[in-house]
Amino acid sequence: MNLSENKLNTMDISPQEQIFLLLSQIPQGRFTTYGRLAKMLPGVHARQVARMLSQLPEGTQLPWHRVVNSQFKVADFHGRGEQSARLTAEGLLVSASGRLPKEKLWPDEHGF
Repeated sequence: MNLSENKLNTMDISPQEQIFLLLSQIPQGRFTTYGRLAKMLPGVHARQVARMLSQLPEGTQLPWHRVVNSQFKVADFHGRGEQSARLTAEGLLVSASGRLPKEKLWPDEHGF
């Protein structure tokens, strides 16, 4: 999915449903940012994405843990430990500066 060319059709489903659909497409071992998800949805901002993800029901199967801040770091919130553990379990290891590896960013320049 190319960020600039492929935006979801907002007429069929709500912004929250669109975010959840995009979230379900992030492959294991990859991550994205709140801002990159927002850019795929017209009229949605990164803070809205973060808020919607924070409202996911406990025990959800959606890979919320694959979304991080614009610095490629896990945001400071109550689920930080669980998010870090899940990312590590998928092979996403943070650098000494706390950042995830850029080469694992989704979608990449080829849309994968």
